[in-house]
Amino acid sequence: MPRTTKPRVVSFRKKNGEESAEQFANRLNAKFDDKPNPQELFQKVEKFLARFVCYPSEHAHVAHVLWTAHAHCMNAWESTPRIAFVSPEPASGKTLAIEITELLVPNPVEAINVTPAYLFRKVGSEDGPPTILFDEIDTVFGPKAKENEEIRGLLNAGHRRGAVAGRCVVKGKTVETEEIPAYCAVALAGLGWLPDTLLSRSVIIRMRRRHAGERVEPYRRRVHSQEGHRLRDALAVWAAGVVDDLAEAYPDMPKGVEDRDADIWEPLLAIADSIGGEWPKRARAAAVSLVSAAKEVEPSLGIRLLADCKTVLTAELMSTTTLLRGLHELPESPWGDLKGKPLNDRGLALRLRQYGIKSKQIRIGDVTCKGYDRADFIDVWKRYVPSAPASDGSETSETSETFQGSAGTDSPPNVSDVSLVGEDGGDEEMF
Repeated sequence: MPRTTKPRVVSFRKKNGEESAEQFANRLNAKFDDKPNPQELFQKVEKFLARFVCYPSEHAHVAHVLWTAHAHCMNAWESTPRIAFVSPEPASGKTLAIEITELLVPNPVEAINVTPAYLFRKVGSEDGPPTILFDEIDTVFGPKAKENEEIRGLLNAGHRRGAVAGRCVVKGKTVETEEIPAYCAVALAGLGWLPDTLLSRSVIIRMRRRHAGERVEPYRRRVHSQEGHRLRDALAVWAAGVVDDLAEAYPDMPKGVEDRDADIWEPLLAIADSIGGEWPKRARAAAVSLVSAAKEVEPSLGIRLLADCKTVLTAELMSTTTLLRGLHELPESPWGDLKGKPLNDRGLALRLRQYGIKSKQIRIGDVTCKGYDRADFIDVWKRYVPSAPASDGSETSETSETFQGSAGTDSPPNVSDVSLVGEDGGDEEMF
């Protein structure tokens, strides 16, 4: 049934301070009767983005379209996904993707070399939540970026509705507390990768350089901004008509998209379902693909150590010396050169202790030494280094694995020759 009343616009953009929020809302509501069909509108947005951005896949393109639309419906969500354009090398289209996004989202704030105070107060502004566009994000999370801890906190916490930043404000001789809202949409672009705290809250798009056969239209803001702003205004009108329905939507998640990933993709899938047509199918295919790709990252050194111990620790008991030798000899192993030195017994003990694994006195044949019991690793491996599914679809049981000795290991010729001597009061490993 056609609407008889015009809904309230939930997002707006000031034009150089010349147009108030009320004026902008009235102007958009005046166009409500002429709003385009959602499928036609999103097709136009998709084509507009594709003219300038060379996406690594169709899935990335779909995700960018839906994320752009989600920024217009922030009142509908309990959490907002970040979108992150990352690449290993410069000149891969990351900054361009951010620049095009700026034309299409409400209240854009290009956060380049901004202070934490400015950013926090911009997010908490009465003008409505901004869309933060953070280019060169690698400079925020680099090794010398400790002064950016407040910005890191905003980016980490601001994905949830109700998140605030607590501050003390001096008024005369009185110190008062204030809570500044941190919830807002954020797009990121940068070299390298992201910390796990942001990675788990983001739709990750791995950009790459164009090859000679890939063509895009040269982008000029003064030429193309007007067209982009028309699409932005149309998205705002569309959002005004569906925001209440989106707030009550609980889209079905595809297999493999769960927990935090489901939080990320719920707004985008809700929008796709609202559009209809092929969008629900395309959005779910994009979710599965991009979630899977985001997991293919370099594991932390702790996880890498557990996985490599699983490869090397083939005996029930193994001395620390033999375990370290096996770790050092693994192909492409980092353990032979950690900050210019190989991993030693104390470093191994410290890294494993955080997972509840400790070395102990063991006896191998007639030799008593410090070492590790494979049984202590089983539960940790199940939690952090899960086995690959067996051919029948079940998980391979850790306890059913056989211990096969090989050259260079402490696999005993007779099980009766191996026994625990008893736990020592403290580890003797040293750097």
